[in-house]
Amino acid sequence: MASTCASLRVSTLVNRNLLPARVRGKTPNVKVASKSALKASPLVAVTVAQSADSGSAAKSEDESQLSRRKTLTATFTALSLPLWLNPANAEEILQLETEVVAPEVEVESTISTVFVAGATGASGQRVVSELKKKEGITVIAGVRNIQKAEKLALNTVTRQIDVTSAPEVTAKALEGADAVVCATGFVPGNPFQMGKAAHAVDNVGTKNLIEAAKLAGVKKFVLISSILTNGRAIGQEKSAGFVITNAFGGVLDEKLEAEQYLRASGLDYTIIRPGGLKGEAPAEPVMFSKEDTLYSGEISRDLVAAVTADAVFSPATSNQVLEIVEKGSCVPGTCPDLPGSADRSAWFM
Repeated sequence: MASTCASLRVSTLVNRNLLPARVRGKTPNVKVASKSALKASPLVAVTVAQSADSGSAAKSEDESQLSRRKTLTATFTALSLPLWLNPANAEEILQLETEVVAPEVEVESTISTVFVAGATGASGQRVVSELKKKEGITVIAGVRNIQKAEKLALNTVTRQIDVTSAPEVTAKALEGADAVVCATGFVPGNPFQMGKAAHAVDNVGTKNLIEAAKLAGVKKFVLISSILTNGRAIGQEKSAGFVITNAFGGVLDEKLEAEQYLRASGLDYTIIRPGGLKGEAPAEPVMFSKEDTLYSGEISRDLVAAVTADAVFSPATSNQVLEIVEKGSCVPGTCPDLPGSADRSAWFM
């Protein structure tokens, strides 16, 4: 029987930040001889070329078919692939032509330090708590008032910041951070000053933090925003949810500007748009929906914090907008009928 060899050529089609990855599992009908970690772009083209050495002058029809050169090109959306394929025989190469599955990939996150801006706020405190549960992660609490932070006993590294300060000033507080979570938001007070306050914190303040993150070399930026920020563009300008929320200093309009600024920043971002926030524990599982699809609904701050903390490390949330409410909390007809997800490990699958 003629011996058969297979060669694998990998060519990069899209150049992006190279990420370390570990390959788990096997492609069908192929024995993986090496599972060593390698670096590859998220999109690669794989060409498997099979040829057979001449073993005998007389070959059956099937053997002649196997001896012909076979070339297969497949595009995988994956972070890495095995470098060497060692098929048991030539037949497996032919099977591979019609049955190719990208191997399961587990990404090793390069994020080890997370800065939470607005860490003394109702949502920020919960985000800090969720991040502290993650093994090997350093959490830095960014606060305006150090004394308030001490009273809250956040039990983590604390640094003073004011997002209304110049980015160059804030960048110093972000030193060493791989990711930033923006959980800031203006607190309604004087009705004659709410517009000014919302603009300073939810618009300009967020933009300052984005610029500071760029100066500090931050890799990931997660912004907690709100559903209906884009309400004017999706026909919800006169809806109760938009009118009532935006009455507080035009805050939805201010948040939208900050979102757009983040999208154009060049940072890897995730924008989380929760429904109306409540302090109680969640009554129902979280429901995820696409951008500009949830027009009402409520959600526990506990769930928002959990989604935010997990989004920091998930490649699936890269440059995405996630809208979230608790299942069953929407006014009928204002949200798509989607299942709730109680399985946290499957949130971003």
